Amino acid sequence: MGSLRGLRQVAGSYFRLYERGASSSLRLTRNSALKRINGYCAKPQESPKAPSYTYSHRVPLHKPTHWEKKILLWSGRFKKEDEIPETVSFEMLDAAKNKIRVKVSYAMIVLTVAGCIWMVIEGKKVRVDFLVCFLQRI
Repeated sequence: MGSLRGLRQVAGSYFRLYERGASSSLRLTRNSALKRINGYCAKPQESPKAPSYTYSHRVPLHKPTHWEKKILLWSGRFKKEDEIPETVSFEMLDAAKNKIRVKVSYAMIVLTVAGCIWMVIEGKKVRVDFLVCFLQRI
């Protein structure tokens, strides 16, 4: 544990020395866009400009696995497995997965309601059987 503490102290002192060197170099530069204010570096107020970079419209593509191909088919995106291209976009996969997720949730709702109705019917059968047995004993 002592060596770890010493290592942390050495690293801390190294970074403090590095920060001093960096701050002095900031003060010595002439055409720097940064100025030193109360120990902090801040950019001067500038008017907002349009970004100089251009946005590329290329969408990253993904080679679908066998399972993802099945999802694309079940979601109705493609009719046959032969129609699925070699690479598809992540957005297409996400849309297909969301559609399957919604279909599964609808199926679960239907199964839950059907199960509740079935339990009510079974419960009434048990109640009728119980009453018949109870009345025969009396």
